[in-house]
Amino acid sequence: MNSTVTLPGGVEMPMVGFGTWQIRGRKAYESTKLALEVGYRHIDTATMYGNEEEVGRALRDSGVPRSEVFVTTKLPPDRAGRAEQTLHDSLRQLGVDAVDLWLLHWPTQDRVLVSTWEKLVAAREKGLARAVGVSNFSTAQLDEVTEATGEKPAVNQIPWSPWQHQAQRLAEQQERGIVLEGYSPFKRSDMRSPILADIGAAHRRTPAQVVLRWHLQHGIVVIPKSVTPDRIRENLDVDGFRLTDEEMSTLDGLYMKPWS
Repeated sequence: MNSTVTLPGGVEMPMVGFGTWQIRGRKAYESTKLALEVGYRHIDTATMYGNEEEVGRALRDSGVPRSEVFVTTKLPPDRAGRAEQTLHDSLRQLGVDAVDLWLLHWPTQDRVLVSTWEKLVAAREKGLARAVGVSNFSTAQLDEVTEATGEKPAVNQIPWSPWQHQAQRLAEQQERGIVLEGYSPFKRSDMRSPILADIGAAHRRTPAQVVLRWHLQHGIVVIPKSVTPDRIRENLDVDGFRLTDEEMSTLDGLYMKPWS
């Protein structure tokens, strides 16, 4: 079983989740249900994905107790004026009483950024979300909402991969006690890179598993996405090996490097 990170309030967040971006309809239901059946305990969706109903049905039909699954959804910034109603709609479609994490999907306009963040915090206080956070925020924006409200986001979900690795940005979030959650780990990686292939061969693992393991060893939560059964299983199987310090350094050095 994959490791977890503890969010404020003692909320345990599995470090490997199942992403559902661009998966809709029956595919969303089938892939999410399979992910739960093979062991994923963290599912990531969003209002704008248009698949919350299918994700919720998969959660119910999987037979996995609701208490064992960490569910994330997200508020689109254009619904900041209807934040709580949007969350209630998400809860209804997901078929749950509360989500484990509710994120502001992108920063709103500056004039309503702090007030929108306050609405997420209020929803947590009402028990509609166990933890709240943001997505696609800069360090300056994280500081802005924290300083204005005294409440820091539990998580900042942003695109991340070895080719996007910014050590300073990771350190800034870790220093603030804000969990970095990386999305699109494969889309933003050169999966044909001989470096990934060589490191994978050394551990008898695939390039995808190397990318995911790299995230975990940096303390970064990661949410790979796939609709292919074998890959769904493979992406969860990343606990049985460890990259060496040299391999981690090599992967870190891929930042902004051209693809093969």
